[in-house]
Amino acid sequence: MSNHLPIRKIIHVDMDAFYASVAQMDKPELKGKAIAVGGSGKRGVISAASYEARKFGVKSAMSGKLAIKLCPHLIFVKPDFKRYRELSTKIKTIFFDYTDLVEPLSLDEAYLDVTTNKKNNPSASLIAQEIRTRIFNEVGLTASAGISINKFVAKIASDYNKPNGQKLVKPEEVVSFLETLDIRKFYGVGKVTAEKMYQKGIFTGKDLKEKTIEYLNTNFGKSGQFYYQVVRGIHLSEVKPNRIRKSLAAERTFSENLSSEIFMLDKLEQIANEVSNRLTKNKIAGKTITLKIKYSDFTQQTRSKTLPYFISDKNIILDTAKGLLYQEKLNNSVRLLGISISSLNTIFYTKKAISKQLKIGFKG
Repeated sequence: MSNHLPIRKIIHVDMDAFYASVAQMDKPELKGKAIAVGGSGKRGVISAASYEARKFGVKSAMSGKLAIKLCPHLIFVKPDFKRYRELSTKIKTIFFDYTDLVEPLSLDEAYLDVTTNKKNNPSASLIAQEIRTRIFNEVGLTASAGISINKFVAKIASDYNKPNGQKLVKPEEVVSFLETLDIRKFYGVGKVTAEKMYQKGIFTGKDLKEKTIEYLNTNFGKSGQFYYQVVRGIHLSEVKPNRIRKSLAAERTFSENLSSEIFMLDKLEQIANEVSNRLTKNKIAGKTITLKIKYSDFTQQTRSKTLPYFISDKNIILDTAKGLLYQEKLNNSVRLLGISISSLNTIFYTKKAISKQLKIGFKG
């Protein structure tokens, strides 16, 4: 590792099969059984699967239809987001006993920067162990953790000894650890990119490290720089306690495919209403409206329009989404519609606040 890089102590805590584990904890009769959260309907999609179900190949984002083929004795359970949020809040309260630098990624995972911490404990590994023990004793669930010098390596490491384990990657071990990994294990390398890398003879971190920055930029565009740095253990992103929301979205999957725009208008109104309510609740507005269309053959299309002003009004969102729907002919019958709004004024307000603080500072 280069001497000029900051050596932080970062923990990535990831709950083990969170949604499924909550169901098994709340309903002891499901303990040790293959269960899937969501996905039971004809068009259902799995949100989470227990480890017992994963042994059969059942995983999140899989259709319920395929899941039941792979695991005929699979038990489907309805998601309970109120319960997930309640337990997530308890878990985050534990995190804050150790550091205020907590960056939640979702209800079931977060980064913690414990370089300096409230317990004055110099060992990030011991802190991770203590946090995991407390989560089990106080919440009743198991968690895994990755510990390293940056968020990228900690995230990969947390998956290494799952479930209910942890992995420490010391500063001097980072590069060799990344070199031996299959490229699919790299956080930020999706299925499509992994296939592309395989086709170019990049199978491991070592293969990736041998490629020049020019090669990676040419073949992987703006992600080239990211791949070049992370495989060398360079990831300077700090743990951000107040992550700025960049977009807000809602979508609907239909029980029957819709083939005419007329049949979609009622659905669009429901989605626009949900987006508007959430914007109002969060006291934010946005300028860019994006319509997401997923076709019956699972291909996807997005159409966007940026307005000259911030909006949160349902009628404007709906009218814009309608315009985008009629913008061009549909490619096929439609199974899902979604509306998202971005270019939010959260970023505007944050910049404004920073600017104000700077002015105050200069006056002093």
